[in-house]
Amino acid sequence: MSEKPELFTIGELAQRTGLAVRTIRFWSDSDVVAPSGRSAGGYRLYDAEAVARLDLVRTLRELGLDLPSVRRVLTSQVTVQDVAEAHLAALDAELRTLQARRSVLRWIARRGTTTEEMRTMHEVAKMSADERQRIIDDFVQSTFDGIDDDAPGADIAQGMRSMPAALPADPSTEQVDAWIELAELVSDEDFRRRCREMAVTGSQGIDQPGGYSPEKTMEHAAAALRDGIAPDSARGKEVLDRIVDADLSSEERLALADTVETFTDRRVERYWQLLGVLNGWPAFDPHIPDFEWLIEALRAHA
Repeated sequence: MSEKPELFTIGELAQRTGLAVRTIRFWSDSDVVAPSGRSAGGYRLYDAEAVARLDLVRTLRELGLDLPSVRRVLTSQVTVQDVAEAHLAALDAELRTLQARRSVLRWIARRGTTTEEMRTMHEVAKMSADERQRIIDDFVQSTFDGIDDDAPGADIAQGMRSMPAALPADPSTEQVDAWIELAELVSDEDFRRRCREMAVTGSQGIDQPGGYSPEKTMEHAAAALRDGIAPDSARGKEVLDRIVDADLSSEERLALADTVETFTDRRVERYWQLLGVLNGWPAFDPHIPDFEWLIEALRAHA
């Protein structure tokens, strides 16, 4: 004659598993861990399998699975792997949302943002990849509207559209911050007007008189800045003569200063830096200070 299986009351089961009585009772009422029978007094009784079952339920619940998902696993409607993959995807999405919220809050705390700006940044952070791309496309379209594709500098438009198809599945804090800053930048009307001015002027072709080139500026003006040479000093004049011909007339110097100034804007350089963060491009040192030095030197020695 076989022995009857050992049965446990909820209290005894709680002692064996370390779970609260109310938790076991709730899971029992939810048909996650059903009793094996009832005592003469009507109390629920559980067999040894319930101990292992409760341990599994506890593990799944601690991993964040809801009771319906747990029930499907226990009844073998789905595998643990299936449920884990589904919940992993959900957790990833939640983490991306939390990451974006954290960046918005950090942005607000750092800048003292107005209520309206806060609302805008929050909406920006929630956008899908397609919505983000539309913001950039709209900005580039308004900047280069009416400029021929084969005009000088028109290829810059394609580069300015080069948002990644989507932020990485696990974007870094720097990438989320970059997107929020970029979205704010391209919505600024003064920035859009400035980019439009650059695009139109660039499409007409640029004269570079007196041996001037951006490469010379980034070499010699950058060195002058590092050495603390003032653009209006005698040493500044020596550096300037390495960038442009010494016999350039005053009118030519002033005209060149105006031209260079048209294409010198720290916000535009910041745009490219932010795109670089989002696309994973190599970081580059800012060069706008080099050109600001040149502009001041040209005017000081005109």
